Amino acid sequence: MKLNKIIKWGMLALILVSVGLLIWGFAKGFAGNAVDVLLYWTYIMLGLAVFSWVVIGLIVGTKNDPKSLVKIGIVILGVAVLCFIAFLLAKGNPAMAYNGPEVSAGTLKLTDTILNLTYIVGGAAILAIIVGEVRMAIASKK
Repeated sequence: MKLNKIIKWGMLALILVSVGLLIWGFAKGFAGNAVDVLLYWTYIMLGLAVFSWVVIGLIVGTKNDPKSLVKIGIVILGVAVLCFIAFLLAKGNPAMAYNGPEVSAGTLKLTDTILNLTYIVGGAAILAIIVGEVRMAIASKK
C-alpha cells in the first residue's frame, strides 16, 4: 500500500471521527462530558497536526535539501522562544468576578500564557497583512 493511500484513508478516518463526535455533541447538547470529549479530540487533532508538520517537514526536507533541516530547527526554536516569552509575560491572576471552583495557580499561568500567545500571533498576522499589502503596492508602482 502506497503512502498516499495510507494518508488518504487516515485523513478520511479522522474526518469521520470528527463528524461523528460533532453529531454526538449536538445530540448530547454540549453539556458536561460531551464538551470534555470534544476538547480532548481537539487536543488530539492539534497534536497530530503539529507532529505531522514536524515529522513530514523533516522527512521531506531531508530528502529534498538536507540544509533545510537548519531552517526547520530555526522555526521550532523560534516557536519555543515565543512560547517562553508568552509564559514570562503571563501574570496568572485570578479571573475577576469568577464564582466557580478554585483554580490552581499553574492553570491560571497556563491560561494567561495561551492568551498572550493568541495576542502575539494575532498581532503578527495583522502586521504581516499590512506589510504585505504595502510591499505589493510599492512593487506595483515600479
